[in-house]
Amino acid sequence: MLRDLRPLFAYMRRYRWGYVWGSLSVVATNVVSVQGPRIIGKAIDYLKQNGATRNTILFYAGLLVAIYLVKGVFLYAQRWILIGISREIEFDLRNDLFKHLEKQDSGFYHRYRTGDIMARMTNDLNAVRMLLGPALMYSANTVSLFLFALVYLLHYSPYLTLVALAPMPVASILVQYLGSKIHTRFERIQASFSDISAQAQENYSGVRLIRAFAREESQIGLFESLNRQYISRSLRLVQLMGMLWPTLEFILGVSMMITLLAGGHLVLQGRISAGDFVAFNAYMIQLIWPIIAIGWVVNIFQRGTASVKRIDELLAEKPAIDDRDADPSIPADAVLRGDIELRHLNFNYGEIPVLHDVSLHVPAGTSLAIVGPTGSGKTTLVNLISRLYESPDDSLLIDGRPVREYPLDVLRRNIGMVPQETFLFSETVRENLRFGATDASETEMLQAAEAAHIRQEFEDFPAGFDTMVGERGVTLSGGQKQRSAIARALLRNPAILILDDALASVDTYTEERILGGLRSYTTNSTTILISHRVSTVRNADQIAVLDHGRIVELGRHEDLLALDGYYASLYQKQQLEEELTVAG
Repeated sequence: MLRDLRPLFAYMRRYRWGYVWGSLSVVATNVVSVQGPRIIGKAIDYLKQNGATRNTILFYAGLLVAIYLVKGVFLYAQRWILIGISREIEFDLRNDLFKHLEKQDSGFYHRYRTGDIMARMTNDLNAVRMLLGPALMYSANTVSLFLFALVYLLHYSPYLTLVALAPMPVASILVQYLGSKIHTRFERIQASFSDISAQAQENYSGVRLIRAFAREESQIGLFESLNRQYISRSLRLVQLMGMLWPTLEFILGVSMMITLLAGGHLVLQGRISAGDFVAFNAYMIQLIWPIIAIGWVVNIFQRGTASVKRIDELLAEKPAIDDRDADPSIPADAVLRGDIELRHLNFNYGEIPVLHDVSLHVPAGTSLAIVGPTGSGKTTLVNLISRLYESPDDSLLIDGRPVREYPLDVLRRNIGMVPQETFLFSETVRENLRFGATDASETEMLQAAEAAHIRQEFEDFPAGFDTMVGERGVTLSGGQKQRSAIARALLRNPAILILDDALASVDTYTEERILGGLRSYTTNSTTILISHRVSTVRNADQIAVLDHGRIVELGRHEDLLALDGYYASLYQKQQLEEELTVAG
């Protein structure tokens, strides 16, 4: 048991004094509780010998009321303390798990599905809470009550105690055998629940695509199949639990039958008094719930330990990108100039080569445009700058320092990035724009929105900038989402601004307006643009053409046209498309 709980020891140590007081309350509860049968036995013998009087009956009745009143107080205390601690640990564990997940690199989220992570943060955490609260509390209650009751049982009759408890080893073997099977089956149940959560999350996120391809019925069938698997595995667990509890009750019933037969014989022989025999049976009755609760506790414990394993699997994941090489002398509020240099940079996705011998220098405050065919490594290159992926040592420098020397908070705070896939939160327009700059003023926000050519459209909404955009910005058009993401990046006043095909969803007229706003807004920023449109990149200080992970052309717009290579071919093709559009 202790080995299974090892990942939780650090959390339990924080509340060690709470566990001490809770344990003392458990002990006090059962010390008081075992006095009840003893008082009942004494009362029966006294009344049998001396006869019943009103005062005697009231005395013993009052004594029993006092005992169970004190027991109630301690019972309340133990539940308040121990169940409360389990809630506190659940709170701490959920916060730590969320913080840990926030630090993970992109590769982590390729290995774990979102639905699986959500299942572990909800269903598994709830199972851990039940383990640390009710399971530990009832386990302590069962052990302490059994030990205290055993003292009195042996006091009344060692022989009768031995006979009454003879079936108990059978119960222990049964619990041991079924417990391991419960653990295995619950792990399978949690895996099925993760599959269901992942399937539901993907369907809700991709509902438009599912409807567009009329795949509702197939997705419903797939979900039903996963749900049937979950129900099937859950029912197999119920079968085990259905065997465990009735069997424990049967064993306890056999024990009570043996007690009545053997104990009644001892009373007839005069070896124990009637009061002692009643008290002995009362102690056996007191043990009914704890023994039955063993089955429930075993179920919770096996569920909990399976969930601890699944949560610990997430916590054991070490982020591939962290601050281990960061220079501690760099202040937390450092402002970068934005000078970027790549020196013979090579990068692979696992065994797949992506970038080859890339060398490039982007002076601070200048602009670089990157063009090239799909899959040439453009997005990978800009992701290395912000350390979403890790570059080889000393192959990528910012302001003359290897990028790894900058703490991640410092580096990313100085970068404003608009990725290919725009993501907006289910909040207001204002909260989305200020996501990366919560201390920005209203005026600064409006200026950023103006530069992104989106301010007027938002002000025309009925609720203005307080309009809710819906999940993932579903209420906005593709162009509005992209321009919102641009305004969000601009509001940070970044030293390095990265636009990864950020104007793909806007028309050429709006694109020209946005580019004009960017040029006036980012005069001191190093700007990197990725685009398939020549109109987007033609005014950049440098244009790099990537092909199969190599820079095959580099220069200004006019220089690349003179080379008559990929860039010139792309330019001529787009010119022809524009002429055909005008002619049409």
